[in-house]
Amino acid sequence: MEKLKYKVIKSEKQYDEYCDMLAELVASPRKGKELSDEIELLTLLIEKWDESHSTFKDANPIEILQYLMSENNLKATELAAMLGIGKSLVSDMLHYRRGLSKENIRKLAEHFKVSQELFNRPYKLISPLNAQLKNASVMNTTKELKVVR
Repeated sequence: MEKLKYKVIKSEKQYDEYCDMLAELVASPRKGKELSDEIELLTLLIEKWDESHSTFKDANPIEILQYLMSENNLKATELAAMLGIGKSLVSDMLHYRRGLSKENIRKLAEHFKVSQELFNRPYKLISPLNAQLKNASVMNTTKELKVVR
């Protein structure tokens, strides 16, 4: 019986090693089914560890985004360019004044190689303009409301 190349992750050290290996494989110039299968297997093992050990369960989407930006040394201006939006909109999102759009959630999940579900959770906005909204899952569009009496 041949020895397994990868095993179920049982320690943080092993988790870190697998994350490093995955990053190397993803950046590898070689392509092919074997590499694709290896990337998929490592991703599954890492996701399984994350599910049971993640502190992301209690974090809101902005806290997660800020953490991922920090881990990837990504500045707000670089995030704005990556999302194809203005720096002021990124600032508003990072300061809880605007919610994440579906398109931004998709792009963030794709860029950071995480599930869209991490960014698609309700969280409270602090903008006085949007104070009537219970959470950011309601898109932040300003509309003139007519008072009917």
